[in-house]
Order: sequence, then structure tokens, then C-alpha cells
Amino acid sequence: MTRYEDVRFVTSDPRFSRDITGRPIPKMTKHFIPMDRAVSFVDPPGHARVRAVVAPAFNQRAMDRLRPRAQELLDRRVDRLMAAGPPADIVRHITSPFPLDVVSELIGVPPADRPRIRDWAQTLLTRASDEAAAARALQVRGAAGAYFRDLAARRRAEPQGDLMSVMVAAVDNGQIDEEELLALTTLMELNGWHAVCNNTSNMVYALLTQDGLMDRLRSQPELVPRAVEELLRWIPHKHGVGQPRIATQDVEVGGVLIRDGEFVYVSYVAANWDEQVYPDPERIDVERQGPPHLAFGHGPHYCVGPLLARMESEVLLSTLINRLPDLRLALPPEQVRWQTDVLIRGPVDLPVTW
Repeated sequence: MTRYEDVRFVTSDPRFSRDITGRPIPKMTKHFIPMDRAVSFVDPPGHARVRAVVAPAFNQRAMDRLRPRAQELLDRRVDRLMAAGPPADIVRHITSPFPLDVVSELIGVPPADRPRIRDWAQTLLTRASDEAAAARALQVRGAAGAYFRDLAARRRAEPQGDLMSVMVAAVDNGQIDEEELLALTTLMELNGWHAVCNNTSNMVYALLTQDGLMDRLRSQPELVPRAVEELLRWIPHKHGVGQPRIATQDVEVGGVLIRDGEFVYVSYVAANWDEQVYPDPERIDVERQGPPHLAFGHGPHYCVGPLLARMESEVLLSTLINRLPDLRLALPPEQVRWQTDVLIRGPVDLPVTW
């Protein structure tokens, strides 16, 4: 499904199930990226039960509390960027470590362990197009599960004010089980870094290559939140279409009969460029009107962390505009190197000067 309304229909209609564990589905990789008990494979009401444990940590009130700490973490990263250059790689210094810092603080991953988390995510979220790569990804998935099991044990012994402590309490109260905790934590930590890293890298690239866009935000910084929303719509951030849904009965969608048992994929990227919904979709328009984009999905499986991703993106762009008003690419745009083996598209590095 590629049309906006068809994507919304399929992702919200209960006749399309995400319970695909153990099924021989067509997929882009030779391994399943999420763990078997991942919330992404669970239909309501079980899906809502698991999400309810972590949802309060991602609401607006929680983000308002977290924002000053995120700003503090980012300012330290910008200091290091400025000390290293110009020129300096903004992916290495800002867009990669900053979201890892924030999601790790939220969940409770110690600073010393974060580089290992980054390396695991980079391996697990690749296409894994051959058997050796698939074996490495499965090994990493096991290592991540073991790590978070150990972290949960430490929080059970000594609870702290982090999300891991909340999830451990939920296990002890019978709300979720240990395997659901591990799958959920792995998903939030690894995806929470990888997706925001690549999306913010793409945002910075767009601001520095689209004529007049950065200048406009410098003169009207109040437009940054709207710019973030438009960039989330505009950026083709995924190479693939994720996990499928399975029709549990015959359903007609967009004039096409989907039969019981058939797999259905949705493309949020294509839906966000549907010209019937977004006129002139290839143009970045920070004042665009229209329905909300689908960058975070739709329906029961809507991403749990959109407010976190938005907050991080707004803080990052606002800070760069304020602290580096002359920021620009240090090489021609056509020389920027792009990742080709990961499922979420982003630049390998992004040299900048100021």
C-alpha cells in the first residue's frame, strides 16, 4: 500500500494482524530484527497492555521534564564539535551521539555502555543480505538481550529513577513478563538511537542544501517545530517497508481484494509523498497545511516515541541555528556519502564548517 488513505486504512483496521512470529513471510533481511516477543508483533489488547507500561515516560509532561537535560547534553556535544573543527563531522559529533545520550538517559543505560549499544544497532539494523551477516545480526540480538537482562537485574536490586526500573516493577507486578521487557527495551534503545540519528542527519543535510531554508529558520526560529514536521514528512528515511500485516479475512482496499492470509506491506514514505494529499510533495514547505504525516506510523502500532524524536530534533536544530549561525557543508553536496546497507537511510558522515 502506497497511497495515504490506503496506508491509514490498513494500519488501523483490526482485520490486518501483526502477529507474524514464526510465519515464512517475505522480508528484506535474512533475519527478524525485532525479538519474538516484541510489541510490534502483538495485536490489541496485548499490545496496549505492554505499551501502557512505558507510555507515561514518553508523554508531553515527561518530555518537558527531559528537555533541559537534553539541551545540556547537546551543548556539551556542540562544544566538542567546535573544539574539533572546522571542519568537523556533524554525524560523529552531534547527530549520532546526541540521540544515543538522550534515549540512554531515559532508559537507564550507563554512559560507558553506550558505544556498544550503537555498534549493536548498526549491525542489527542492516539488510543482512547474506548468511554471514544474518548470523552476526542474530548474535548481536542475543548479546543485546543478555545485556538488558543484566541491566534489569541490577535495577531490581537497586531501583533508580529511569524507565528500566519502571519496567522491572511492571514485571514484578505481573503487568508484563521478562521476555516482553527485553524485547521492548531493545526496540526502544536501538531504534531510538538509529532512527533519530539518521533523521536528524538528513534534516541537517536538507537545511544546508535547500536554497533559503536555513536562512529562513535563522530569521524565524519560531518555525523550527513546523520545519521538523515537514522534514519528517519529506525525508525518505527508510530503505524498506518494515514488517508486514496479515489479512485475517477477505478485505477490499483501494479497489483491490486482499484475501484472507495474504501479506500486506505499507509504505509510510510513499504515503508521505502522496500528491493527492500533499500537493507538490517534493518541495519542503515549512508552512504546509494538511493532514498529519505518517513518519511515525498510524493505528495501534503508532511509534511510542514521537514526542521524544520531535523534542530531540527541535532542540538539535534550534541549537545549531543559535550557536553556529554560519554553519555550512564543508564539501559539495554530491560528495556526501550515504549508507546503503541499513534500513533507515542517512549520511555516513557530514563534514561541516562555520
